[in-house]
Amino acid sequence: MAALRKASAYSRKRVRPFTRKSAKKNRSYIKAVPPLRIVKYNMGDQQGAVNGKHKYIVKLVAEEKAQMRDNSLEACRMIINKSMDLSAPGEYYFVIKTYPHHILRENKAAGGTAGADRLSHGMKHSFGVTVGRAAIVNAGKEVFEISCVTEKGAQAAKKALRKVKAKIPFRNRIIFEKLE
Repeated sequence: MAALRKASAYSRKRVRPFTRKSAKKNRSYIKAVPPLRIVKYNMGDQQGAVNGKHKYIVKLVAEEKAQMRDNSLEACRMIINKSMDLSAPGEYYFVIKTYPHHILRENKAAGGTAGADRLSHGMKHSFGVTVGRAAIVNAGKEVFEISCVTEKGAQAAKKALRKVKAKIPFRNRIIFEKLE
């Protein structure tokens, strides 16, 4: 697999959603969709959350519109799940609330060929090669949600979300709620 570009190459505020994958090949702009890197979306004690045993909810909410790549979502998922398993095993339920529908494309420029400088010029919105997926996150959208049984677990969830803030390419805030 090729090296990834930095997040600022993909996390533009204004982005044109591009998701056109059709079952009929001639209607599809994208012939092959890149595989999804996120392994799981729901982790932990789902039954406890559904039955109302969890009294605290900690959320990470986006403050601006941007893109978040699927490998960034997966890295955040692994960090949060690992830290919650160590600090509050079996007493949390963790959900990823965004899904990477948007397909990223890249026009590769010719690097070392002499006289190939005209390859970088062309159509304004040319399609290029699919290189990955991203979730388009709007302002106010929840990205991650962790529900906990105890206040100690909720504090651990807050700490886990603080660890993850560096891996997220947009401004965000952590919201702490106590259910009645």
